[in-house]
Amino acid sequence: MTSDATETIDQLAEDYWQHHLRAHPTSAHLLGEYADVGRFEEGSRAAEDAEIAAARDFARRAEAVDPDGLTDEQRTTRAVLVADARARADLAETRLAELAADPIFGLQVSLGIVVPMLSLPTAEVAEAMVAKYRGIGRHFTEMAERAREGVAAGRVPAAFAVADTIAQLDAVLQTPVADAALMRTASPPDGLDVDGWKARLRDAVADDVRPGIAAYRSVLRDEVLALGRPDDRAGLAHLPDGEATYAAALRYYTTTDETAQEIHEIGLAQVDKLAEEYRALGPEVVGTDDLQQIFTAMRTDPALHYQRGEQLVEDSEVAMARAWEAMPEWFEVLPQAPCAVRSTTTGAKAFYYPPAPDGSRGGTFFVNVDDVPSWGTFELEAMAFHEGIPGHHLQIAIASELDDVPAFRKHLRNSAYAEGWGLYTERLSDEMGLYSGPVDRLGMYAADSMRACRLVVDTGVHALGWSREQAVRYMVDNSPLTEGVVRPEIDRYLVTPGQACSYMVGRLEIQRMRAEAEQRQGADFSVKAFHSAVLDSGALPLGVLDDVVRARLP
Repeated sequence: MTSDATETIDQLAEDYWQHHLRAHPTSAHLLGEYADVGRFEEGSRAAEDAEIAAARDFARRAEAVDPDGLTDEQRTTRAVLVADARARADLAETRLAELAADPIFGLQVSLGIVVPMLSLPTAEVAEAMVAKYRGIGRHFTEMAERAREGVAAGRVPAAFAVADTIAQLDAVLQTPVADAALMRTASPPDGLDVDGWKARLRDAVADDVRPGIAAYRSVLRDEVLALGRPDDRAGLAHLPDGEATYAAALRYYTTTDETAQEIHEIGLAQVDKLAEEYRALGPEVVGTDDLQQIFTAMRTDPALHYQRGEQLVEDSEVAMARAWEAMPEWFEVLPQAPCAVRSTTTGAKAFYYPPAPDGSRGGTFFVNVDDVPSWGTFELEAMAFHEGIPGHHLQIAIASELDDVPAFRKHLRNSAYAEGWGLYTERLSDEMGLYSGPVDRLGMYAADSMRACRLVVDTGVHALGWSREQAVRYMVDNSPLTEGVVRPEIDRYLVTPGQACSYMVGRLEIQRMRAEAEQRQGADFSVKAFHSAVLDSGALPLGVLDDVVRARLP
């Protein structure tokens, strides 16, 4: 092994991570990195071009390193860096920022969730938030310009996404500055003139953030809305470059080369398989094996739905505590960081934020309680296992606590790996005996139905030209989800093309890797060793993960 090769790939990995932190200063802040705490992410086309060029350069430099001169761990780092940098550049080149009107995860939604999680350990960090807020205002102005660029190129978002985003922006603008979401920060540090600091934050919101939001709102309202793609043409399939754009999105989110048609057919097969599982369990839970009657009972039986938001949080905590007790029998390594459950009224139905590496904040599983009766009691345990333990929290916290892995592999998210793991653990939890009973196991099927249907409808709208309503109808007909739950789900897939396919694609790949390892090793197979092989290298593209598992479990 040559020392030059060792230094090159290790230094390149560190350079890649430092570049990522500079390009994503708010993500860095969440990780407890404060070098650029006063900055906010750049949103201009020029900044995007610079990021594409940088990613291409990192991929080229990593490919130029001779793998024969590297350790196994360094070869993994090289493979991950090449794949990640190339996928990020490919996706950025599709210019999805021109179509970024997003009422599900858009900046006008996410800021209210993220800002309270930005730790303020010192007066200097707190003071830098003033400059960060001014950067937020600039970013909204840049989003306005990107929307204009999309119009000029004949590429516009779906009309519903534009209209819903405008309504959200209007609501933000109508809120008094003193009550703005940005004023709900983490606790300020000792030694800070809090009144003076809050006054400066208010000035930044009033003088920079609000004008930026107003500019973005005006462009969407006055220049984009009338051109927005109608519901029967809401997917990427109806854009001139939609096929190439969607192919890049699928490669990025699934880390595979599976085509849209192949993924669509996998989804259809999974939906058919689940129908048989429902029919087998249905008589015990709802007294029938008729698929539509099972779905109807799951949607409408009041005994199978929540009434209080607090109960969602409490039941999630109970489920995760039960899972934690069972962990030593199934995992060799457990995370140090705790996982809290919090209620929210914005964002997706459930989602997870990772812990800060410095220990200042544990992981957080958010449960959306905006529409409590929409939550089936059967859904909760599978969701808690997916988002918390043994799902995202276990995987992400373990990664963040690894010692001998480059930082970018510890902290960069990979949707197919992370969501594939989360979905894998829903079935693993059944294998572990964690579900309370047949009702909760039926919820595991319901969660699978959502992810299987996602393969069908995401590819349907973005590759096969389905309408928004056609996607809704397919998901209602082939899952126990209510129409009220399905509609925002479909909207989510429309504004984030490809991401919804990462869950089931990743789960099936991890299950395949395990089945093949069991076949190779026979009686010597250890599920704990398999889980270590999957978890202790950080987030990996699925092809690289397959190589790692094969090497670890020959």
